[in-house]
Order: sequence, then C-alpha cells, then structure tokens
Amino acid sequence: MTKKALPSGHRLRAVSVLALTAALTCTVAAHGASGAQAPTAPAGSTERAQRGHELAGLAQRAVDAGAPGIVVRVDDGTGPAVEVARQAAWSRADRVLAPGDRFRMGSNTKTMVATVILQLVAEHRMQLTDPVEKWLPGAVPNGRAITLRMLLNHTSGLFNHINDPDVLKAFTGQDTRQWTPAELLAAAVRHDPIFPPGTAYSYSNTNYVALGLVAEKASGRALSDLIRERIAEPLHLRNTALPSGASLAGSRRLAHGYEPDAARIGPLLPPGTPPGTAFAGPARPAGHVDTTRINASTEWAAGGVVSTASEWARFDSALLSGKLLASEQLKEMLTTVAEEPGNPNRYGLGLEQVVTPCGTVWGHVGQVPGYSSWDYTDATGSRTVSVFASSVFDLAEPKAGTAVQTLVNAAVCAMLGKPLPEGSHAAG
Repeated sequence: MTKKALPSGHRLRAVSVLALTAALTCTVAAHGASGAQAPTAPAGSTERAQRGHELAGLAQRAVDAGAPGIVVRVDDGTGPAVEVARQAAWSRADRVLAPGDRFRMGSNTKTMVATVILQLVAEHRMQLTDPVEKWLPGAVPNGRAITLRMLLNHTSGLFNHINDPDVLKAFTGQDTRQWTPAELLAAAVRHDPIFPPGTAYSYSNTNYVALGLVAEKASGRALSDLIRERIAEPLHLRNTALPSGASLAGSRRLAHGYEPDAARIGPLLPPGTPPGTAFAGPARPAGHVDTTRINASTEWAAGGVVSTASEWARFDSALLSGKLLASEQLKEMLTTVAEEPGNPNRYGLGLEQVVTPCGTVWGHVGQVPGYSSWDYTDATGSRTVSVFASSVFDLAEPKAGTAVQTLVNAAVCAMLGKPLPEGSHAAG
C-alpha cells in the first residue's frame, strides 16, 4: 500500500517503520533525470516489436535476479500495447502468470479514492477546505485544523496507521483480526501527529482511510459502491473493484503474491521494524511464503483495490484526459506539493508527478504484501505504462532491485517513445 519503490541506491526508501507498503514512498530512479519532455514521434511496428523484445528480456532478467513474477504493459498511443509476463519456475505450481491477471493495486487505490472525493466536490457535497471535524466529528484530534486537501496531499501530519503495532500484525498476516476503517483511524490517532497540520509533507495511509469515511458520510454509499458506480462501470472495468471486507476469495484470476519467509526477511526490513516482524502464509520454494490471501482489512481506501494492467491503464487515461473530472477538479488534482527533501517528485491530490530519465509522468505506485506496481501516464492520458511485480521485499535484494528499477525506467521510456536508457538492453 505504499507509494513509490526502488529509488536510487536500489533499495526501498523507508518513510516510516515498514518500508514495504503502506508506510513507504517509492519512486522510479531518476539518475540523470530530465524535466518534462515532449514524446517523440510514434514508433513503427518494427521498432515497437524490438522494444517489446527488449522489455521481455528485462522482465526475464528481473525474474532471474529474484523477482517471483513480472507483468509489463506499455501503450505508446500508436498501436497495440506491448504485454509481457515472466515468472520463476517454482511459482508456476500456484498459477501461470498472464498479462491480464488481477493484481492487488496497493496505494494506486488512492488515485481512485481522490477521484471520487473530487467528483463529490464538483457536485457541491463537500469542499476541499472542509475540516475533517465537519465530517468525522470527534474522530481526529485537532480535526478542525486538518482539511480534506491536507488529507489528499499528505500534509495532515497524521500518524500512519500501518505502523501501529497491532495493525502491523494484521497487515503482515500474523494476526487474523479483521479491522474496520473506524478502528484503523482510531489506532492511528492514538499516536501523536508527526507535525502540525499543513506545515510539511509525510506520506500516511491514515489520510485515505479518513477520506474513505468522509466519502461514505457525504454520499450515503459504501466506498466500494462509489468506486464501482462512478469509475468501474462507466469505464467498463469488469475486473476492477474494492473487495468488501477482508477476503479476496472471490477475486477471479488473481495473481499470486510472495514475500521472503521468516528466515530471509530479517535483513531486508528497515531499521526500527519491530522484532519478529514477518509475513504469514503457506510455505513456498526458494524461501518464500504465499501472501495472496493475507489479511486485507488494514488497507481499504488506502490500498485495497484489485485490478489489471489494461484496466488500470484505461482508468489513468480517462482521468488525465478529463473524462472523470471537470477541468477545475482535474487542475486541483494536478496541483502539487514538494515531497521529502532531495526527492524531485511532487504529490498532488492522490496523484504523483514523477521525474524519470525520459521525462515527467503522472501516476502512482502501490505495494501490499506480495504485490508491487508502478502505473504511469503522460500528461494527456494518451500513453500508459504498468509494471507489476509479485513481491515487495524480494526487490529489496540489490540484484533484484536493480533489475526491476531498470525495467521500470525502460518501460516508461518506451511509453514516451524515447530510447531505452543506457544499460537497459537485454536479450529477449
């Protein structure tokens, strides 16, 4: 449920205790990154085929380096999308990975939730300047000073609920307790805020749990229904949903996710992680556990959506091209704040402006146990890219992290019609 992954140094950059998911922010590496650039002329079919061949080689290189599975989808706006799936041989017994498989989208969910909030703003059901106290009276200390905008762009200062020890146990599957959104919010506000509201930026999943509750209060509808009625059905996203409750048992064609087992995970966790933290799940070969059915109740509006690469591309394209939001609300979404010092990326309202070696793109990154995803589009929504990996902490290994980082950068460049970065070429 995190945002961002694989920054420079080929490691997960912890923003809070668990760098894996909802607690962290991850970004495409931007070594030598340039500013926004216009895409080049559309590639011909031969060039597109060659790029597909190269991306397939890079995906296989990532698997060989330790990623259990990889899905890549690139649409440069000129023809059929390039789609690739590669996986480790040992994982085939669970499911043969395909480009159209459903993935747990993690913090990409925030973009959908922000879209719903901005639609409600356009309908005059709420305002971005509304204090949280107006919608959730008594639920958030100092709620009169925290606005909906601050929740959307992570400037509220609220503690990240995933880092609460009790929530963390459920998040990693060590505890089967099913959490309600109200309980998640209560767990977060038991902790002191990180800073006074509106004075800084700190990525916190708690913000979007609160926003989900606000959306339900303002509309009188369940958040899962709002996403279905306002986004999935209009865009014909038949494999995209926010599952009800904690179970993913009804998720058809769901790719399997994996994490290192207890014997391997320790050195991969960031400093400060509580002792004994490990992922629960059925044992798998090569020192893994299967996290596919791990407790999903801790994520909800912060990271609970399930989708596919092609359907998420349709959503991103519709959003950036103005099909889901009026121009005023889209402008608000694209109004950004600075992230951590030294990070060139900027955060809008549920959408991130990301600097890459081939130009600036818009989108989000998501991570939940067993699933990492990078989803971007150009400023017009005419070009899209998704890279999915069926693990989070396998990518914390330097070799795997470097290989996946290279793949993500190359896929973004292919989307923008730019030459692949130096060192990205691999045999198919």
